Amino acid sequence: MFYIGVYGYSYQYTLDTKPALLMNPDQRETLFWHPLDNKRIQCDLCPHHCTLKDGQRGVCYVRGNVNGLMQLHTYGRSSGFCIDPIEKKPLNHYLPGTPVLSFGTAGCNLACKFCQNWDISKARGMDLLCNNATPKQLATAATDNKCRAVAFTYNDPVIFLEYAEDVAAACRAADIKSIAVTAGYISDAARPRFFSSFDAVNIDLKAFTDHFYRHICGGKLSTILDTLMYLKHETSIWFEITTLLIPNKNDSNEEIEALCSWVSKNLGQDVPLHFSAFHPDWKMQNIPATPLATLLRARSIALQNQIRYVYIGNIQHVQASSTYCHNCKTLLIERNGYQLDSWYIHDGKCGQCETVIPGIFGKNPGNWGPKRQPIFIDEN
Repeated sequence: MFYIGVYGYSYQYTLDTKPALLMNPDQRETLFWHPLDNKRIQCDLCPHHCTLKDGQRGVCYVRGNVNGLMQLHTYGRSSGFCIDPIEKKPLNHYLPGTPVLSFGTAGCNLACKFCQNWDISKARGMDLLCNNATPKQLATAATDNKCRAVAFTYNDPVIFLEYAEDVAAACRAADIKSIAVTAGYISDAARPRFFSSFDAVNIDLKAFTDHFYRHICGGKLSTILDTLMYLKHETSIWFEITTLLIPNKNDSNEEIEALCSWVSKNLGQDVPLHFSAFHPDWKMQNIPATPLATLLRARSIALQNQIRYVYIGNIQHVQASSTYCHNCKTLLIERNGYQLDSWYIHDGKCGQCETVIPGIFGKNPGNWGPKRQPIFIDEN
């Protein structure tokens, strides 16, 4: 049980309580915080547990103390809307080939030096959030554009939990699925509520050493492992894992072996694992891009650890991006970039040997292809 502040008072709430919309449409009273003294409050949403004086904001920069109340400053605001192939999230075993409406806000509760969306995740001015959208408008936009799902991405949806929760509810009412693309950096207390909104998740497992997380991301590895264990053993949510391999930072044989061994032993053989290529960005522009050979080496190590579905990303490689039956090795889904060129799955089974393929598959593949289509949502 936690506290929610209402008009200067603090009340206890359960997980069924909804936060109240404030007068400012871009601010909303938040969940998962508690009062301290002298109008100081503590955020309980993520492991940073930011302690804030009146007027201060947390590490994420979007949750802050306003007159002794914790408020979300980006409710209903977005850094943009775009229709993407679902494989770009990346999800290869969830409604392959279909379009997904992607959106995010600003801010982040990690500080990854290699962030490829740093202009969004590290935005400090609300003027960068040039688009407004209510939850119902987002669900309607997804329906009108024939999207099967909405992806909460670009920055981490953990930090805009209340907005994400309301958007997911509106999507559910419209028979639209909700997908979280997240680093999984969330407190034990908030984890069940956050993930209850989603149908599918991609977890960004950034490395497999605490040193990397602490010095390059500003977080803790153990929290992400706890999140993965929670998803596997306490939910039925479909999830996949992505690791961006950075030369000489997290790409050694020993670290990749440790990561793959942990995944295989703790999450099982059927959780798809994606290894993606790093490209120089933000504070790590002096590091070269990841060579193809590194990704293929990581994929080989994962397969040796009995992980059945291993993919590479950010580099085009048809064989290492395609899906094969783990039983008979038949090619099931051929991927040329984000284009699906063949399909041999029937009723969720291999078309050759009828082995059940883990994932959520339609009767037919989607045909969205590699298109990226920005859209405008009318604020009226």
